Amino acid sequence: MKISVVGTGYVGLVTGTCLSEVGVEVTCVDINTEKIESLKKGIMPIYEPGLEEMVIRNYKRQRLNFTTDLGESIQGAELVFIAVGTPPGEDGSADLKYVLAVADEIGRKMTDYLVIVTKSTVPVGTAKKVKKTIEDALSARGKSIPFDVASNPEFLKEGAAIDDFMKPDRIVVGVESEKAQEILSRLYKPFTLNGHPVIFMDIPSAEMTKYAANAMLATRISFMNEIANLCELAGADVNMVRKGIGSDPRIGSKFLYSGIGYGGSCFPKDVKALIKTGKELGHELKILEAVEEVNEAQKEKMFEKILRHFKGEIQEKRFAIWGLSFKPNTDDMREAPSLVIIEKLLKHGAQVVAYDPVAMNEAKKHYLGDSIEYARDEYDALADADALVLVTEWAVFRAPSFKVIKKLLKQPVIFDGRNIYDRKELREMGFAYYGVGVV
Repeated sequence: MKISVVGTGYVGLVTGTCLSEVGVEVTCVDINTEKIESLKKGIMPIYEPGLEEMVIRNYKRQRLNFTTDLGESIQGAELVFIAVGTPPGEDGSADLKYVLAVADEIGRKMTDYLVIVTKSTVPVGTAKKVKKTIEDALSARGKSIPFDVASNPEFLKEGAAIDDFMKPDRIVVGVESEKAQEILSRLYKPFTLNGHPVIFMDIPSAEMTKYAANAMLATRISFMNEIANLCELAGADVNMVRKGIGSDPRIGSKFLYSGIGYGGSCFPKDVKALIKTGKELGHELKILEAVEEVNEAQKEKMFEKILRHFKGEIQEKRFAIWGLSFKPNTDDMREAPSLVIIEKLLKHGAQVVAYDPVAMNEAKKHYLGDSIEYARDEYDALADADALVLVTEWAVFRAPSFKVIKKLLKQPVIFDGRNIYDRKELREMGFAYYGVGVV
């Protein structure tokens, strides 16, 4: 089976690579010539565990190819995924200009029947716009070539995307014809052989499923952060509360961790887009508006604790930041809580030295010049620092030597934004410890 994947960002590159791994002939397309040439050399545009090895292996076996020529990539293909970016507009809506530009080019260059599948996260009704764009392009050519549109949203967790794709909880597909369903069933057969379900539905429902899933997960995070803030006032321990409610099978324990807010490429953007869709349809999504409000406020909570501990006097004080990416196992810093905390520290005249296993090059795009320092490793960041601020729970930070930390810091102060340390142990060692939802 031959397919084309347009877009070599996170979704497109992972999708194309994983499908090539099971024997599909995949051509990934991007307008960025430098990125395409780099991929041919095995140089990745993103960090994702296991991706580089898989790309190199399948490129060598000629199951995975890269090009800037969309027209060439769809010749002989049965299906083309649109996996380009949908950045948020100023009003929170998803910007579809890249999606529709690809649809227009497909309409101008297709010569045979194709299934055109939106893989990008797009609002309900996008497939109709894609269909009309292709029809208009065909009409301008004076051609009448049959095609189908479909929706196949991704549910990939950054840092675990390969496993998520190869061993999916479910595969959601929206179709409007039996032929499109047959082709997509064939494409995903290698995954269903292991019992992973493909759930076919109408296209609007598939488009909505993606947003609803991310909105629910974001809601759980903001809910637990609200409970955590209340726990601090009431003298309760949010870690115990989480265990207590997570043992209820109706609730479950996943995504019940309190912290300093969610970030990344999906949750913030998708919550905003769903709120915007609701407004366009005359329906106010009050819960999601609160979810977004809570999350933005939560990113500032740890800075407020820093300010209180130092009695507002942090000018010229030096803070070691452990973790810059919005979560472990990725270099993605979009909407990362670290950005808010560092910005606040700098604004108040503090010095910042940061360490992250993979995201420091990405961070330099945000902090140009000498705004912050970058350490060689986690302990190098601590030298002469007034406090440690744990922002991202990378594995390398989970079991450090607290004796070394205490020796390197000017004063033994830890702000734990992810509740990964034992506060009782640290306080017995003489640390001033601040977590989230604990006192």
